[in-house]
Amino acid sequence: MSDPANYVPFPRAPLIGAAVLIAFTIAAAAIGHMTGIGRTTEPDAATVAERSLRYEDRPDGSIAVLDGRDGSLVTMIEPGTNGFMRGTMRGLARERRSRGIGAEPPFELIARADGRLTLLDPATERRIDLESFGPTNAAAFAKLLTISHR
Repeated sequence: MSDPANYVPFPRAPLIGAAVLIAFTIAAAAIGHMTGIGRTTEPDAATVAERSLRYEDRPDGSIAVLDGRDGSLVTMIEPGTNGFMRGTMRGLARERRSRGIGAEPPFELIARADGRLTLLDPATERRIDLESFGPTNAAAFAKLLTISHR
């Protein structure tokens, strides 16, 4: 057993110093996130192709991809296929629902001169740089730029 007479408490100064350091780090990260201080961004390259798209869920589990300007069918995403596109669009739709925005405003798919591909939701100002998810996932969206109306 330990002898209570030999008990030495941990010094308070290092604990207080650690707490202050943690609080400062959290505050600095929050301020940087809100103000953009300390962030580096590259300007967008020129747009080489752009397409407005709307997505509609169908009763059979498929998703209709429609041209955002005239409503014509671009392609159908069959049930159980193209999980990345499904997940991306469901996430964007969930954000719209949480803000009370319907499915009517189209999304913008933008191809850039430097090869980057951006999906933009003008209704929520949410932006997804698709090349960040790898070439296979970005290619699923890139195909939508070249498919003609059906």
